[in-house]
Amino acid sequence: METEFQSEPMLLEPDGSVTTPEATAQSEATALLESSDPYLGGGNSQQVQRVLDKVSELLGDLPEYVTDFFREYQRPIITVGLIFASIISVKLVLAILGAINEIPLLSPTFELIGLTYSGWFVYRYLLRASNRQELVEDINTLKAQVLGKSA
Repeated sequence: METEFQSEPMLLEPDGSVTTPEATAQSEATALLESSDPYLGGGNSQQVQRVLDKVSELLGDLPEYVTDFFREYQRPIITVGLIFASIISVKLVLAILGAINEIPLLSPTFELIGLTYSGWFVYRYLLRASNRQELVEDINTLKAQVLGKSA
């Protein structure tokens, strides 16, 4: 088994020295930054330094800005988060129910259970007046427990 050895290409400079393409590119970039052309570097180094100082100051104060923003807009952020979470939850539940509905014999079984429960509820609470009164009392008790008021 032979291994191939690939060496980097060497460039012959006009002065007779031999360099690699990476070294040539590096020296050209250094020369470009040190040039006196105001658009390429050199003359703008102070301005670039000021911009870099402002950027580093902004990034240093970023946690404080984020904390102040969250403190000021805490309720709307939580509300938007809850809305997104509820939308995702509803979509997830609908996807699960859709998957369950596709299983053979499971959908008719759930329909039968629902019809049976509805029939029992009508028989237990809605058929007689005394049972309807009991249902209204139970609903008012539940409403008082949830809302914290006496009905």
